[in-house]
Amino acid sequence: MRIILASASPRRRELLALITEEFTVCPVDADETLRPGAPLDAEVVRLSRLKAEAAQRLHPDAVCIGSDTMVTIDGLPLGKPADARQAADMLRRLRGRTHEVLTGLAVLPPDGTARTLCTRTRVTFRDFAEDELAAYLATGEPLDKAGAYGIQGRGALLVAGIEGDYYSVMGLPVAPLYEVLRGLGALRAG
Repeated sequence: MRIILASASPRRRELLALITEEFTVCPVDADETLRPGAPLDAEVVRLSRLKAEAAQRLHPDAVCIGSDTMVTIDGLPLGKPADARQAADMLRRLRGRTHEVLTGLAVLPPDGTARTLCTRTRVTFRDFAEDELAAYLATGEPLDKAGAYGIQGRGALLVAGIEGDYYSVMGLPVAPLYEVLRGLGALRAG
């Protein structure tokens, strides 16, 4: 079975490569607008499924994988910041506190029977200083990341601890995805 990753994210590509080298990247457009009042864990699963479905329309004979990651604090989502000022505001809000990262996963085999899940990971930030914040913002890394940080990059310097799946925080729950793909018979033996 061919495997399609419905994402342009280099991080998701790198993580899927831990499972198999045999996949195709197919970036898709999906409306990522959150539904007002909808539970955030349900929303990341819904958005993941929208991405997988968009890829499956282009590749109906393949196993299509969609994923979506959301940083939340105080029950509110923190998306990608629009600019450095918004990134600084987000990081100050996370500073010295524990937040939750929700990652949705949708795997659609050719028969259309979706396998979906949501992982929850708690991330605690250190009480970093303003000069550390300024140095991190100067890297540009926060600008294209949900919650304004990348745990796999310089954002790791802000993290005091993590409870849950590190790879989910990066954007793809590796072990759960492996189990789903293995259960579908989508992986070569060996």
